[in-house]
Amino acid sequence: MTAASSARSDAVRALSIPRDLLPGDGRFGSGPSRIRGPQMEALQSASISVMGTSHRQAPVKDVVGRVREGLSTLFSLPEGYEIALGNGGSTAFWDMAVFELIERRSQHLVLGEFSQKFATEAAGAPHLQEPEVLRSEPGSLPVTVANPEVDAYAWPHNETSTGVMVPVRRPKGTTEDQLVLVDATSVAGAASVDITQTDAYYFAPQKAFASDGGLWLSVLSPAAIARIERLAAAEDRWTPAFLSLSTALDNSRKNQTLNTPAIATLVLLAEQIEWMLAQGGLAWADARTRTTSGMLQQWAARREEITPFVADPAARSQVVTTLDVDESIDATAITSVLRAHGVVDIEPYRKLGRNQLRIATFPAVGEEDVAALIAVLDHVLDATAGS
Repeated sequence: MTAASSARSDAVRALSIPRDLLPGDGRFGSGPSRIRGPQMEALQSASISVMGTSHRQAPVKDVVGRVREGLSTLFSLPEGYEIALGNGGSTAFWDMAVFELIERRSQHLVLGEFSQKFATEAAGAPHLQEPEVLRSEPGSLPVTVANPEVDAYAWPHNETSTGVMVPVRRPKGTTEDQLVLVDATSVAGAASVDITQTDAYYFAPQKAFASDGGLWLSVLSPAAIARIERLAAAEDRWTPAFLSLSTALDNSRKNQTLNTPAIATLVLLAEQIEWMLAQGGLAWADARTRTTSGMLQQWAARREEITPFVADPAARSQVVTTLDVDESIDATAITSVLRAHGVVDIEPYRKLGRNQLRIATFPAVGEEDVAALIAVLDHVLDATAGS
């Protein structure tokens, strides 16, 4: 860092941001994400009637039923598709898929940290063949290639670490016995999707659904369900009980989970789903996140110090915007002074290691708060431009 850059960093950190510029809610994290006030009020209301009660009894099972019914409506589920859920988050779902969704070999698109994790799990499974891995540099978009030797295609709808969105379309040339497994953890509920293009559209609730982690949910197609049941029954295929999708599906149909779930997570999730449906459902959420992320991209276009990390506009996420900051400016100084003023979690993904801002615009983030964030960033950059 040059003396001039060091001086500018010091000036940024020492800056005082006028209170009237600050957003009403300064949480812009890519997960866990902001939770709306009414969700917390609903949680308080449930503190006696639901919290601290058996998850095998009606009060908690009713909440699970609300979640499953709400998601079925939100995603306009076709005939035969089902909502399953279980303990452990998306990380657990990768392990479950290795046992009861991938039969022999999978193909993975790897474009960042989280898409790599699933590929690594498949590669380490001793009962599976080495997966086919198609890589692209972080910030760019790989493309699936039909391969008759694989029985499952896997990619993220949104790569949270880099801010790249991948189209959800079955690869051309796929056959009926090839499943499409889409990790939608950071975009489910925030972007339109044709669920018929997937066999397992899976996610966790701590991002667009404004809840806590530790839970996975998945929209399963009839083909996925058939494979789960067949592999679960195979005599030469062992699955740990906790990682059994068959068991999870059986419990889900009873509106429960194998192990005790975090009840607060379910209450917050149910409230968020119903709020989203009341606003207009997935079409509304898609329009809102396109607008708010678009505001950030437009801001970057007019600031010479800021460059979108994802070069291809068509590949840019509508929920996680990654913006490179000119090397003459220390992005950590910007995030530090904003954090001191209550504007938090816009740091880049740690392993990406870039001088960058990463800003999430999930459905709970309104246009007025994004406009205020932009005003704050303008204030910081302009106030220290001559330092």
